[in-house]
Amino acid sequence: MKRLFSAKPHRGFIALVLASAVAISGFSAAPARADNDVAKFIAGAALLGIIGAAIHEHKDDKREKRRQTVQHPHKTYTPKPVPSRVSRYDLPVKCQRHFHGKSSVISRGCLTRHHTHVQSLPHRCGLSYWNGKRYRQGFGTHCLRKHGYRLVHR
Repeated sequence: MKRLFSAKPHRGFIALVLASAVAISGFSAAPARADNDVAKFIAGAALLGIIGAAIHEHKDDKREKRRQTVQHPHKTYTPKPVPSRVSRYDLPVKCQRHFHGKSSVISRGCLTRHHTHVQSLPHRCGLSYWNGKRYRQGFGTHCLRKHGYRLVHR
């Protein structure tokens, strides 16, 4: 249901008082006759209703125009690629393996598939670990962090 009054209630109240004052002043200006008074009252009430509805529709049209948002063309942002001298220190976090709450390990096989600078990793961080089935090759996470490497989500 649409609201009859605007967001500022004092304007609606003033309009109501003004409309009723105009209606009452029309009755007091003419001499009272019983046969025409009822017809004039109904005609005046209908006229006020029509004027009020027109004002309300006009306000609704203005509100709708204000609500319509302007469509701006979406500009895509393409970040510049990170230089290889920087990206070689970013290791994919999906290659990190955790074993029973101990320190984590970066899998060498995963790094070979997802990282291009595996040969430049410090050899002293290399280690062997048991994955539950066999020994695998990898790198210690803490050691790599000491040498400036970091894990990133890509």
